[in-house]
Amino acid sequence: MGPSGVVPDALAGERLDRVVALVWECSRAEAARLINQEKVAVNGRPAGSRSQRLAAGDHISLSEEPTVGPVALEPDPAVELDVVYADEHVIVVNKPADLVVHPGSGNAHGTMVHGLLARYPEIAEVGAEPERPGIVHRLDRGTSGLLMVARTPAAHQALSAALGRREVHRGYVALVQGLPADDRGVIDAPVGRSNRHPTKMTVKADGRPATTHYQVTDRMPARAGSQDGPQEGPQDSPVPYDSARLELRLETGRTHQIRVHLAAIGHPVLGDDLYGGPGAPGINRPALHAHTLGFDHPESGQPLRFESEAPEDISALYRLLRG
Repeated sequence: MGPSGVVPDALAGERLDRVVALVWECSRAEAARLINQEKVAVNGRPAGSRSQRLAAGDHISLSEEPTVGPVALEPDPAVELDVVYADEHVIVVNKPADLVVHPGSGNAHGTMVHGLLARYPEIAEVGAEPERPGIVHRLDRGTSGLLMVARTPAAHQALSAALGRREVHRGYVALVQGLPADDRGVIDAPVGRSNRHPTKMTVKADGRPATTHYQVTDRMPARAGSQDGPQEGPQDSPVPYDSARLELRLETGRTHQIRVHLAAIGHPVLGDDLYGGPGAPGINRPALHAHTLGFDHPESGQPLRFESEAPEDISALYRLLRG
């Protein structure tokens, strides 16, 4: 019996071949091959067409594991990068929201890696995964902020080891729904892929260990609606719910970890519709930014620390929430 999964709400209405490629991280061509060879079933029946549109809750099953082949990477100088630090060993990039870090299903071109290869071609030989040259850690597509890239195999090994020893500081700022009960806390809950929605992660007993530290730096209670007549003081809140600004620090770096952990404690990130975060004015992605990064230089051992201000979409939303 091959792999199976349920179509999440976020992929409702999508073509079958695209969903198979996204969920099982294979190429669209490989997804089409499986469908054409009747190795994909939808709700227990062989799929009729790769262009078949799916509904949320549809059950997809594969009788064969998809083949994931190597990705041919071409440098792309058109990809704009904000490089905040670079020497012969390491690069630090301030990634904008909506830029994918490396190629994957549905994102074969125009990633941060393609842009890095145009500037630093030597990273093509760095790391064990050809489609992720130089990459030590990642940020979700919708998350902006700082991440480090290795320029040499030795640097990649040293930085990866430091990450595994939890010696790399990764700090984030987030705007979340609700008012946390405590001013600071630790979320220690294992994270793994959801059985019902394979594009999502979730807190689960058999997941990988995951630890997130948080501190509330501002609380923005929703204000009551305005009354008739002249008003003194703050006017209506721009959103109809309480919210808070959090600073967070990762001990581990599981996929979607901060987003999953905050949703699990009832305070999803604003704009994060995948994990239940409500929409918010002026932002179309999770209000999450990697604002600090600290590590020891892989060659000299010198401590390095970088900071990045939140982009204007998050900053503007914060101003609105504060009134």
